[in-house]
Amino acid sequence: MLSDFWPHGAVAQQYGVLRPEGYAERAIFILDADGVIQYIDIHAIDDQPDNEELFKVLRQLNPEAARQEQVLKEQPEEPQPGRIILYCTTWCPACRKARLWLEDRDLEFTVIDVDRDPAAAAKVRGWANGNLTTPTFDIDGTIVVDYVPDLLAEAVRKRSKG
Repeated sequence: MLSDFWPHGAVAQQYGVLRPEGYAERAIFILDADGVIQYIDIHAIDDQPDNEELFKVLRQLNPEAARQEQVLKEQPEEPQPGRIILYCTTWCPACRKARLWLEDRDLEFTVIDVDRDPAAAAKVRGWANGNLTTPTFDIDGTIVVDYVPDLLAEAVRKRSKG
């Protein structure tokens, strides 16, 4: 997502979507990891883009994220008491690190995607001073906001003592 502020219109002009009137067309460009444009959608400012088409292109460009999204869909949405709950997103690098941290320690956990669960997103915002910070953990009632391995280790130790 990009806003083209200063110098006004420089990026839009480079991509060929700056109108002579001084404003840009509504345009979506998806670039791959090498910076090569893989998808272009230019449409009227009042038209809403087809999000599912955009997700399809993104899944093709990043199959690993698509697999993680599928895993999230297959996991139960309702957390079970006495478990570790990981509130995250499919695209967050720190969430991937958090999953690996938990897996490396053979800890069972439930993943809840805050992009797909508004109630979970609201919980995270409540714990994180209004921010949607991912990952956020609920470890038997101990909340750890963000991926902080030392705090996670302490919460897990506390859990095993209890």
